[in-house]
Amino acid sequence: MSEFAFFRFVSAKMLTPEEEQNKQEIISLTEQVLDARGLECDARIAKVSEEELKKILEEVRRLRLVKKKKKISNEKIEDESEQRDEVMYTN
Repeated sequence: MSEFAFFRFVSAKMLTPEEEQNKQEIISLTEQVLDARGLECDARIAKVSEEELKKILEEVRRLRLVKKKKKISNEKIEDESEQRDEVMYTN
């Protein structure tokens, strides 16, 4: 289902090269967005207008950004924790 949406994004030249390289991530996030919108089959996705497809992609990008920010935040917390542990062990 979401793979078909991905190919619609590609054929409409909506994706950045980086997004095209991260196909599985885009497909996974697209599936989440489509599920939330109640679009569950290729036939429905095929009938979605290009404007609606753009809105779906905007939601995918928003989810992806949130996911990246969480990852960066978690990495910073882990780094700070490791630095704190190093300070405690060296003192």
